Amino acid sequence: MALPALSSGELVALAAVAVAGFWVLGAYNRLVELRNAIKDAWTRVDDALRQRGGALEPLVAALREPLAAEQRALDALLAAQHQAARAAGAMAARPVDAGHAAAWVAAETALAAAASRVFALLDHQGDLRHIEQLPGLVATWRDGDARLAFARQLFNDASARYNEAIALFPTSLLVRLFGFAPAGRL
Repeated sequence: MALPALSSGELVALAAVAVAGFWVLGAYNRLVELRNAIKDAWTRVDDALRQRGGALEPLVAALREPLAAEQRALDALLAAQHQAARAAGAMAARPVDAGHAAAWVAAETALAAAASRVFALLDHQGDLRHIEQLPGLVATWRDGDARLAFARQLFNDASARYNEAIALFPTSLLVRLFGFAPAGRL
């Protein structure tokens, strides 16, 4: 059985549908690629957090006795670290979620404030230099902080590219259809 011949109008319509289908597929794949870049960037942030966090508990343990009068500052630092770790866990599950990013930034701000208090105490008490592991732990913390700043910038760059892509017309028409939402920034 032979197929009926298509008119030129039908061929044009068929071609337009095919082009639109390929465009939708391409736009979707680009958004998925950009979203995956955010996930990859979060992995770098998480690695820096793990490095920095690995130094924190031994640091606090080493300072418990010499800073006996400052237990509240040490406890506040540990509490802030645990809150930041919970927020990082939520980010690891959904790094594109703007709400998780905002919660992580708030937790990191609290951690930075608590850490600056403890490091100020360290700077003002020169007699703590005799603690053998202290310089290495402080160096590990500060190195993790430096890596974290770089990783945050990479994350923010990936997030900005993704947010720009979902805002561009006509791709923005597909955003709701496929459930893409703006990403948060660190």
